[in-house]
Amino acid sequence: MSQEKDMVNSPDHYTAGGMEVIDVIQMKMTPEEFEGYCMGNVLKYAFRSRYKGKRVEDLKKASWYLNKLISVLDENA
Repeated sequence: MSQEKDMVNSPDHYTAGGMEVIDVIQMKMTPEEFEGYCMGNVLKYAFRSRYKGKRVEDLKKASWYLNKLISVLDENA
């Protein structure tokens, strides 16, 4: 029996090459740019969740980006 892949927290295509893509993006952006990136993804996934056929998955992705932003802001507070 195969396990279902977690397409929200650890999709294979986000870790190809040994690094999390989100970590590379964060390293290449200023804190303000990264905050905007995260907020943009929150909005993107929330707004389109009704139209893709995977509503809960997209809302979980929106939540993931919001939690990532909260975590980063907490670290820098």
